[in-house]
Amino acid sequence: MAHHGALPKVHRFITTHNSEGKAVFSDAFDEESKIDALPDDMGFALSYSTQGFPVDLNSDADLKVYDKYLNSAPGLVISNGTVLRHVDFQPGITCAMHRTVSLDYGVVLEGEVEAVLDSGETRLLKRGDVCIQRGTMHAWRNTSKDNWARMMFVLQECKPLELGGQKLGEELDTIVGVRSSS
Repeated sequence: MAHHGALPKVHRFITTHNSEGKAVFSDAFDEESKIDALPDDMGFALSYSTQGFPVDLNSDADLKVYDKYLNSAPGLVISNGTVLRHVDFQPGITCAMHRTVSLDYGVVLEGEVEAVLDSGETRLLKRGDVCIQRGTMHAWRNTSKDNWARMMFVLQECKPLELGGQKLGEELDTIVGVRSSS
């Protein structure tokens, strides 16, 4: 995917232990997180992922899980796991309204992004702001007409949500290029 204007590359630095038990940086993966293009010209980077609670760091079990998902991308959420994702939004874009069965922390890293709820309520998130997304129908809008925006999301699966006796499930039908988490 082409570099998005003034947005910097995403680097992630993974720590581990050497043979003496000292903390060192892992060389298991390239430090640059690859940003893949979606058909609507948004950018997605899977910057880390885990499966199982508590996370198993022994014998690099977590690195093996991440490697598996780098080679076969998960849905937006990993069952019994976590997802760390960077998302780039082109100027003026509003992504499709969607719901995941997860608790998400969405942090604006670059630009300004409006959180849009299916009720019509909105909040403008500026650099450093966080939206705690609790299984609700939502969309993200880059409010700039000229500049790309970037958010970082940490997603963890939640118990199925019931509202008014109705079970609310994942709704991704209108998001092009993203597969279901189930």
